[in-house]
Amino acid sequence: MGTWVLLLPLLFAAEAQAQGTVCSVEKTFLTVEENTNPGEPLLDIYVPEGQQVTLGPSSTPFAFRIQGNQLFLNVTPDYEANTMLEALLECRSGVSAVTQLRVFVSVLDVNDNPPRFPYETKLWEVPEDTRVNTTVVSETELEAQDQDQDDVLFYTLQEVTLGASSFFSLVGANRPALRLDQSLDLERWPNMTFRLLARDTQETGEPSHTATATLVLEVQPVDLRPPWFLPCSYSDGLVCIHAQYRGAVPTGHRLPGPLILHPGPVYAVDGDRGINQPIKYSIISGNEDSTFSISADSGNLTMTKSIPNAKTFLLVVKGEQADNAQYSVTQVTVEARNASGSVPHFTQSLYRGTVGLGSGVGTVIKDAADPSQPLRIRAQDPEFPDLNSAITYQITNNSAFRMDGEAVLTAASLEHAGVFYAEVKAENTVSSGTATTVVEIQVSEQEPSPTGASPPTSPGSSRNTWIPGTSETARTEGRPDGGQAGDRRFSEAEMAALGGVLSALLLLALIALTVLVYKHYGHRLACGFGRALKSQPQGFDNQAFLNDSDNANWVPAPSPSPSHALPAPQEPEPPEPAPPSPETPRGLPEAPAKGADGGSPAAVRSILTKERRPEGGYKAVWFGEDIGAEADVVVLNTPASEVGGAGDSGSEGSGDEAADAQDALGTDSIHF
Repeated sequence: MGTWVLLLPLLFAAEAQAQGTVCSVEKTFLTVEENTNPGEPLLDIYVPEGQQVTLGPSSTPFAFRIQGNQLFLNVTPDYEANTMLEALLECRSGVSAVTQLRVFVSVLDVNDNPPRFPYETKLWEVPEDTRVNTTVVSETELEAQDQDQDDVLFYTLQEVTLGASSFFSLVGANRPALRLDQSLDLERWPNMTFRLLARDTQETGEPSHTATATLVLEVQPVDLRPPWFLPCSYSDGLVCIHAQYRGAVPTGHRLPGPLILHPGPVYAVDGDRGINQPIKYSIISGNEDSTFSISADSGNLTMTKSIPNAKTFLLVVKGEQADNAQYSVTQVTVEARNASGSVPHFTQSLYRGTVGLGSGVGTVIKDAADPSQPLRIRAQDPEFPDLNSAITYQITNNSAFRMDGEAVLTAASLEHAGVFYAEVKAENTVSSGTATTVVEIQVSEQEPSPTGASPPTSPGSSRNTWIPGTSETARTEGRPDGGQAGDRRFSEAEMAALGGVLSALLLLALIALTVLVYKHYGHRLACGFGRALKSQPQGFDNQAFLNDSDNANWVPAPSPSPSHALPAPQEPEPPEPAPPSPETPRGLPEAPAKGADGGSPAAVRSILTKERRPEGGYKAVWFGEDIGAEADVVVLNTPASEVGGAGDSGSEGSGDEAADAQDALGTDSIHF
């Protein structure tokens, strides 16, 4: 009896379901993509009349809701959070459950998350001696993370430092391990920067996401190279062919300072510049009788004793790192020569320098040709050009300046502008020979220009050649203070006032000169101007030229045509005696007022004059007052009384020929 009581509800439920009296759904297994909009219903629920449907306790919390008789998603599905959702549907009639339905929702993965690197910039130190094909950075240190579990990431290495891609590459497109492809070079490539790109699709498709990170690789120095003696005759960053040094010393003398060697002093550096260990120097062979010594720190080579006879020393010098890890050697050739007592000489007889006004003690004088460089005074011994250390310099006659080696410095504050001169004496301490030269120093208010332009000379000062042996500090000319005070600078207003005064004085001088000229030569100018207004052909006369005689063989000029007729000749007035004109050419006699026959005007006539004279019977050339004016040669008709005489005297030209020539010219004057 009890068993039937238990089975009875089930029988009623089966019968009700058969009769359509229980809850039902079309599907019990659904699929949705993540990020699906939860506003759309998943499915419809059939609920019989008199029953209600609710979510059972085993449903995914907060994932579903029942609205009416429809099942909805209550949240946006996320594959990375939950790949399967379950909804338990319970149909109840009153308080008793009639039926239960389970609905499963599978969430499909969508590429909705970009890859991410756990770093933005990462620095790795790579030793310079790392072998080629070595993995310098592992894959796990470089890879990016993607929350989309099914995504496969693809990596690309992009160079930021130009040319760096030849040194490093990735092991594979999906393996971001960094591999060395070429030997590192600290000198040329101390560090390299790359950009690592990660993409969650192989191609640039949709959706596709990328991420980038910066990789910085610093090359760490390793002690690979020995010290290098400079300068290297060849160097590729890995190998240096060391310099060979040479020099000369005089016999019988011990030089007080370091030897001057070629191509320079003994000097070495650590071949590994990143380590840059200090170098210690020593002579390991060739130093007979300990004639030479070398500074362990600087490498300067000095003499410990004099050399009696000419000979050659081959010194082997060792340069070793302070940590004793590496060393190298070079050769120094020192030739001992006989000194014959020659004197040094300067390459220039005059050196020019410049310095600013107000410079204090110890200021370096700049080279006037290149103010960015200090002025260097250097002398050489012709027999020992390398013995510059044996030559000393001093200024002998000017207390405002002093020598510091080959440089010129100020010994006092410079309070006055001007040009200063000093004598520099060079003495060879070995041969006791001396030589002198002159230094010209321009002290100006304007600082020396770095472009190489010489500073302007101050107004009122002038350069004066300095005579060696004088004791004056500076020499100037045209200054009332004798060169003791500084040059005065004028303002623009003062210069403008001075210009106005000078212009007024010049104008007054021109007016006075005009009055004087008019007073002495006014009557001549008025006469010449009045005659120039007459309608006559212009010409030039000069009294400095005279006719040879009264019986000159002149060719009579034919009568001109009406269009070229000359005015009737007039009897000239007797000329007034006057002093010789300043315009009369020197060396030419003044034309006489009367002829040799007792005063006949036609006896002797000048063919050159400064006044236009239209009288007939002669030919004349008139020169105007202005020496640059146009010159005319005027041919004047001769009187009929002289025509016959001229023809009887055997003239080679006839009147007809002269007329033809006159017509051909078409004018009464010849211009030249």
